Amino acid sequence: MIHFEEELKKFHPSLEVEDVEDAIYNQDLTDLTDLVVKIVKEEQETEEPAGQTRG
Repeated sequence: MIHFEEELKKFHPSLEVEDVEDAIYNQDLTDLTDLVVKIVKEEQETEEPAGQTRG
């Protein structure tokens, strides 16, 4: 039979996992939301003012 309390006392997280976690959290990662916001801003900057037409 497994004694969960004893097993939990023995548990030590892998140093590799902690290192990876720090590396991930310390990077400035661009996510999908950031990309959408950037695209929308670029579109708004390149739009022509209202009432003007091309031609």
